[in-house]
Amino acid sequence: MKFTSKGFGKVSPMVLAVALGSAVMVGCSDNDDDSSSSPSVQTGAFVDSPVEGINYRTATQSGATNADGEFSYLPGETVTFSIGDIELPTVTASALITPLDLTGSDNPYEEAANNIARLLQTLDADGNASNGITISQSSHTAAVNAQITDWSDTDAFETTVGTVFADETLVSANQAAQHLEDSLHTQKGHASLSLIGRFAETQELDEGMAEIVAFHKNSDSILVINANDKTVDILNAEELSSTELAAPLTASNLTRRSKLEVGTDVDADENLNGFVSGGINSVAVVNNLMAVAVEHDNKQANGVIAFYSLNEEGVATYLKSVAAGALPDNVQISSDGAYAISANEGEPSGDYQTDPEGTITVVSITNGVPADNGTQLDFKAFNEGGARADEIEGVRISGLNASVAQDIEPEYVAISDDNTKAFVSLQENNAIAVIDLESKTIERLFGLGYKDHSVAGNGLDASNKDDCSAADVEAQECDEVNDGINIKTYANLRGLYMPDSVASVEINGVNYVVTANEGDSREYFFDVENEAECTEANGLDYDEDDGCLSWVDEIRVKDLDDLNLSLNEEVFTDESIADSKNLGRLKVISTEGDTDGNGSLETLYSFGTRSFSIFNGDTGALVFDSGDDFEQITAQALGTDGFNSTNDENAFDDRSDDKGPEPEALAVGKVGEKTYAFIGLERTGGIMMYEITDPANPEFVQYTVNRDYSVDVDASLENAGDLAPEGFKFVSAEDSPTNNALLIVGNEVSGSTSVYEVK
Repeated sequence: MKFTSKGFGKVSPMVLAVALGSAVMVGCSDNDDDSSSSPSVQTGAFVDSPVEGINYRTATQSGATNADGEFSYLPGETVTFSIGDIELPTVTASALITPLDLTGSDNPYEEAANNIARLLQTLDADGNASNGITISQSSHTAAVNAQITDWSDTDAFETTVGTVFADETLVSANQAAQHLEDSLHTQKGHASLSLIGRFAETQELDEGMAEIVAFHKNSDSILVINANDKTVDILNAEELSSTELAAPLTASNLTRRSKLEVGTDVDADENLNGFVSGGINSVAVVNNLMAVAVEHDNKQANGVIAFYSLNEEGVATYLKSVAAGALPDNVQISSDGAYAISANEGEPSGDYQTDPEGTITVVSITNGVPADNGTQLDFKAFNEGGARADEIEGVRISGLNASVAQDIEPEYVAISDDNTKAFVSLQENNAIAVIDLESKTIERLFGLGYKDHSVAGNGLDASNKDDCSAADVEAQECDEVNDGINIKTYANLRGLYMPDSVASVEINGVNYVVTANEGDSREYFFDVENEAECTEANGLDYDEDDGCLSWVDEIRVKDLDDLNLSLNEEVFTDESIADSKNLGRLKVISTEGDTDGNGSLETLYSFGTRSFSIFNGDTGALVFDSGDDFEQITAQALGTDGFNSTNDENAFDDRSDDKGPEPEALAVGKVGEKTYAFIGLERTGGIMMYEITDPANPEFVQYTVNRDYSVDVDASLENAGDLAPEGFKFVSAEDSPTNNALLIVGNEVSGSTSVYEVK
């Protein structure tokens, strides 16, 4: 099952090139005053595709739209479109009106806008909305005495349409959204994603075969991290064309040039004094220099950044390794080739007996040659009693007996466009560290705050056990029958942003930090022989698969009493709030929300915000958050096939109680004059695309997912498509072998690498 914006094919730009600025009279005027002081009649257009034959009415004008969807109005008037007696929502008349304008929505998957599009496309006389939509007289006749009062009530909408237009087959929500997406692309000049390349030759389920990706423009090579076997696949992208893949779920048209044995190279480096490599976590390429983040076999020991040179054939030559901190998780190279920066997470050992400090490594590069030693930036100055202890307001510090320097866990690096600053996500700390690259110092930290899930538009589906049958309603366990998709707001529930991937972009002279707000808990296990041994070691819990639990900061709301916590009854007055169909199954942060320390939580905090955000990198202020877009869009696009599914099996609603779709991968790039953000949903799958040229007012552009939710991934991984987008790399049109921008995706669970053209 592939959802893209190709549902009905492309809408011809010529069809949409209506004379919006003309003053042609389309309908009849109720005003015969020809005075020169009277405002002139304007012409607008109603477009899904251009909608012909729909009735319209303003205070002075009325009629039916023509073949270009045109209608007449006077400035300042409102207009109401209608089919028979079914009236669409009234809106201020303007040169261009779409179903989104009628409902005040910003994406075609929102229910009210989507239902309007479904009706228009269903009633199209020739059933081919790509060549325009025509509402016939028979549709007007059928709709006499019919009404739709709430366009967001999909059940009522479907019942009414099924009754009034009994001979028509209602267009699906996803099909309608895809077509409207296409139309919006054409109207607004948006780019779109099309899948043109894929490598799936060595797929293995959930073995880390394709995680972080990079691109070498001088050889047209794609670099792909294989974390567990400590190698980098070097793929040949020279022959990529703009032709969309005919069989996107199974295609593998990219070839591998070579497999680079990074672990072997590092282990053999005599200058590292017996270093033993663990997994490799990240790769970056600028000019002909490649950097790979390599952790130590003992995760609490310091890792290294391994450097290679790449030639024009994509052949890599090992240069050296430079010491980093414990668990280097992400490495980036500044676009001017002057610095390599790694985020060293410094996770504790499973038994929580060893907790290394989180650090950031900055390595200077001169003429493509990295220095032998890097600068290690730590956070000791922010410890209690330290010189900068008063600069951590808003930074979450929660580790067991940990100093600030130990608790901070750098996750991902983004570098400013002018290469003067690095922005490093501190995921578990819900903060960003700003690094001055010239002085190699930590300029400041800023906390990211929280998202209020009581605010309209900030809802979430908080349970994987919230479907409701007729019997459940009769037993008063829920209010109404539903399929388990319940995106709602909740009082006193907040989400911490906790971004994984971050990106930096300069727009109009301001540095912005774009974040994929995945969220992450802390959960540490160590190996024991049995439960008795775990108990003897003061473990919190024992699991046969994971071992002995030493520390965890997540707990379901219904299980709060396991940690001697409870909900404050004066705040959470609804006794059913902790039921499984409400917040009972939601995993929340056990260390947050008890403002007075009495064990009674006044506020619940969840992991991540199921969204992407834009922060001002200079001030730390939140500029934009996508609200509940991701769940609303995937609910419409995937329904009960894939909504909040996990990434290694097809389990509808499975992740609602955790972190929902889990936005993780992220890239930002420019196509023409527009700047776009691409966000990968690690669990649900697929890519969200937004235009962010105006950072305060981003616009949803497209959701595309190359995954078949009906395929058993254990039995037939090769037919399942792409699972768990983990890493993105945007390639500009200037650097691309197709001369159009590319988005390269590493899909961790399916082990596949995919290449989308962006044009």
